[in-house]
Amino acid sequence: MADTRPVYLRLREQIAAAIIDGRYAEGAMLPSVRAFAAQQGANPLTVAKAYQQFQADGLIRVQRGVGMFVREGAAAQLRSAERERFLHEEWPAIRQRMERLGLSIDELLTTAGERA
Repeated sequence: MADTRPVYLRLREQIAAAIIDGRYAEGAMLPSVRAFAAQQGANPLTVAKAYQQFQADGLIRVQRGVGMFVREGAAAQLRSAERERFLHEEWPAIRQRMERLGLSIDELLTTAGERA
């Protein structure tokens, strides 16, 4: 299934995952707009829009002439927001599909345990 969300939202999700995972640690400088755009094969204006959303949400700070830095507490704030989004937007659809397939949570956990 193709992802139909706007590119800046997909880029924002990638950056958020990197912050949550610690690849961009709190206090660390993010890649420049141009560098990240080149790395992702995206338009710099699109990357700038994704970064602006992080700034508006208070997750990064801009130091003029130097760069953008991940704020203290950003990972926890993003993790909390992602959990809420998963529980309220993604999980209901997953649960509905499990019910349609006759798949119980116990069966899912057992299967996942066998593969791990």
